[in-house]
Amino acid sequence: MRVLLVGAGGVGTAVTRIAARRDFLTHMVVADYDLARAEAAVASLGERGARFGARRLDAADQDAVRRLLVDERCDVLLNATDPRFVMPLFEAALEAGAHYLDMAMSLSVPHASRPHEECGVKLGDEQFALAARWAEAGRLALVGMGVEPGLSDVFARYAADELFDDIEEIGVRDGANLTVEDYDFAPSFSIWTTIEECLNPPVVYERDRGWFTTAPFSEPEVFDFPAGIGPVECVNVEHEEVLLIPRWVDARRVTFKYGLGADFVARLKTLHELGLDATAKVTVRGDDGPVRVSPRDVVAACLPDPAGLGDRMTGKTCAGTWVKGTRGGAPREVYLYHVVDNEWSMREYGSQAVVWQTALNPVVALELLATGAWSGTGVLGPEALPPRPFLDLLTAYGSPWGLREEN
Repeated sequence: MRVLLVGAGGVGTAVTRIAARRDFLTHMVVADYDLARAEAAVASLGERGARFGARRLDAADQDAVRRLLVDERCDVLLNATDPRFVMPLFEAALEAGAHYLDMAMSLSVPHASRPHEECGVKLGDEQFALAARWAEAGRLALVGMGVEPGLSDVFARYAADELFDDIEEIGVRDGANLTVEDYDFAPSFSIWTTIEECLNPPVVYERDRGWFTTAPFSEPEVFDFPAGIGPVECVNVEHEEVLLIPRWVDARRVTFKYGLGADFVARLKTLHELGLDATAKVTVRGDDGPVRVSPRDVVAACLPDPAGLGDRMTGKTCAGTWVKGTRGGAPREVYLYHVVDNEWSMREYGSQAVVWQTALNPVVALELLATGAWSGTGVLGPEALPPRPFLDLLTAYGSPWGLREEN
């Protein structure tokens, strides 16, 4: 399998370090707007880097992406950029006749007049609008194939297939006890993406109502996470699972809640109140005259790069899916989860826990596609494919998952 990886940030670099240890990969082109960053990702592989090459690429230049896919004879485009670049990469892959994977879907647009009650443009709507073209081309666009979304969706399908007869609710729950030495505020993942998903109206799915929205940070609950992480307050956040799971898994209700913590929520609210979450460019007076900048890009530039925080981080991160329903007529609740200890991921891969956990799952998916264990055409979410091969291979990668009975 020949892969074009677009994006050599923290997640993209972790993808190379995981994929370099697997035999299914014939060649991976690591492309980034910053060529030096792509070259550094390849150089860090040492002797394992023989199957990797670095190229400069503007992810917003759809034609350039298409040409690179064709020139390098790539079978698959793996998108490791932020969601702004989903559509040019998604469409370039289709034009080039390649398969496509991403870890975050096309952006949403809140409802114009009732943003906290009704959906506007939902996450992934632009991609699903092209599903027929992908199916006609005989190509697969596997969307939302990170950890959340991604592994969390695989867990949902596994629960439906093997653990429950009837599902009342599927709730993705994400929490951590990570701390960063010498920083009061240092997000462990892209602040651009974090602002997008946390300040947009969260989406909830109910069978009788379909998809609807609530206010950001609504319905707080305390969830007890495994592996010593313990109780963390979680709140509703916009996330792809709520838009993906109901398409293939029958459940009365689907939610996503993130363990942000009161301090993090307060800082996000302040950014919003000051308009610093905005993506539209504003004019700023500079030394050489006025310049146009996005406030959110300024926030991202002022904060430390999450990829470089690993040496200062301690603790664990947990991604998982809580499911409530019945089995054999009896009530059942389970939490299916995946935990990564930052000390372990730094020691074994040189990548901090959050980016490594995100990067692991698309590599597993690529291997399943390469071997034929997973296949399909059109635009599909992870829950559209059989879960057992994925979970078995995840364990074979040395990062097992867990199951906790809740009652």
